[in-house]
Amino acid sequence: MNCKHVIRELMDYLDGELALEARLELEEHLKHCRDCHLVVDQTRMTVQLFCDSEPVELPKEVKARLHKAVRKKARVLG
Repeated sequence: MNCKHVIRELMDYLDGELALEARLELEEHLKHCRDCHLVVDQTRMTVQLFCDSEPVELPKEVKARLHKAVRKKARVLG
């Protein structure tokens, strides 16, 4: 497993939905890669923080920019 794979599997790992073999490989990688370890820890803390908070309404300008970026990314991937 390399850093790119860790990023691809990150949410499944944090959600506990990663297959056993892949989870073990990812955890082995985390033992030796400080950067990925930090990414996993920071993402875990961010998810926990936002799961425990109330939803915040985004300003209209931010929503518009976000929707535009998502549509652009969808066209690139589609």
